[in-house]
Amino acid sequence: MAGLSERSFLRRLAGSEALRAALVAAALLLGFAAARGSLDGGWIAAGLAAAAAGALLGRWREPPASVPVAAPEESLAAADTLLANIPDPVIMVDRRALVRLANEAARELLPALRLDHPLSFYLRAPDVLDGIEAVARTGAPTKVEYEERVPAQRSFEVQISPVRGTASDVTRDGVVLFFRDQTSARRLEHMRVDFVANASHELRTPLASLLGFIETLQGPARGDAAARERFLEIMRAQAQRMTRLIEDLLSLSRIELRAHVPPEGPIDLKPVAAQMIDTMGPLAREHGVDIAFSAPEGRLMVVGDRDELLRVVENLIENAVKYGGTGKRIEVALARTEPAHARAAEVELTVRDHGPGIAPEHLPRLTERFYRADVVESRQKGGTGLGLAIVKHIVARHRGRMTIESELGKGAVFRVTLPALSGSDPRGNA
Repeated sequence: MAGLSERSFLRRLAGSEALRAALVAAALLLGFAAARGSLDGGWIAAGLAAAAAGALLGRWREPPASVPVAAPEESLAAADTLLANIPDPVIMVDRRALVRLANEAARELLPALRLDHPLSFYLRAPDVLDGIEAVARTGAPTKVEYEERVPAQRSFEVQISPVRGTASDVTRDGVVLFFRDQTSARRLEHMRVDFVANASHELRTPLASLLGFIETLQGPARGDAAARERFLEIMRAQAQRMTRLIEDLLSLSRIELRAHVPPEGPIDLKPVAAQMIDTMGPLAREHGVDIAFSAPEGRLMVVGDRDELLRVVENLIENAVKYGGTGKRIEVALARTEPAHARAAEVELTVRDHGPGIAPEHLPRLTERFYRADVVESRQKGGTGLGLAIVKHIVARHRGRMTIESELGKGAVFRVTLPALSGSDPRGNA
């Protein structure tokens, strides 16, 4: 090769191989950490250190004059390549907290982020900036919490670790920040805490009532037959309330366990709805409510679980009777929507009441567990606060959609849309 002796060429080749080996080692380190689910700032720092070491070894093996020394930009590009394959936001800064490297996820988190500018320009988080300063000063890694509130609330655990590079490397005495997104985990934890608190509260109230009446019957009302009958009736109602709550909790648990497994059986939704309307007839008459049912000719086939679809119709009708029954009429309708915009045909179930309606601030939360627009009214009418949550989870398992529309004084419309069975004939021939 022109301009290079055989020995110089071999030295340069050895340096290139060393850099390549170091990059492979760095990639393996990061891949191993990701596979274990333990990818954090320490592993990233180790990977970058391996890349920097390869660059140093490659330059050390090269002759000082006859062979050009690898530019710092090459090491920067190698580190950037590693960072680009990390799904979580990663930012590298120097001792002055100037941004030196940032992967695509970091740029999505901080869209205004620019290289060679202070990180404080883009990240308004004193705890993170103080952590960078402490790590640069002591060399000891640390973890801090970071909350982002705009455009949506997100929670991160930021692992801050030191990175040691070569004298000519831009990562010399730098710091790497690894942002681990904890939003889903925190949300699930809050839901778990709220669920336990709500379930405990819902059970504690009827239990306290039962204990109070038992003590009364054992004491002052021991010989009072009229009081005994009245108290026993109240105790029966409270026991039934606890039974309904436990049954709803078990139903919800079973549905969630099978949420990832779609149903497979063909079901005609028309007889399902008709059966449940007949079943709910006594409750409707008790509240002075008429239920009107309309459906097109032929079968309305969907892929579903019959028992779960019965539960959907039951919960929606019961909800309408109890909370929208002042309108004295409930309309249950089935319809088949034809394909539009390349979407498959769907079967739509609509339950409409003419009651007082629902305030708009309650609509987004109606399907949350234990959420009630009116807590006192719901408990008086025997509600558990889980009925619409069960409907939502069943509809999700059936790959359908649920919408709620309402205006105060104009009633409410609960609409469930399910994919129609492929190849079914609306005239009744599957």
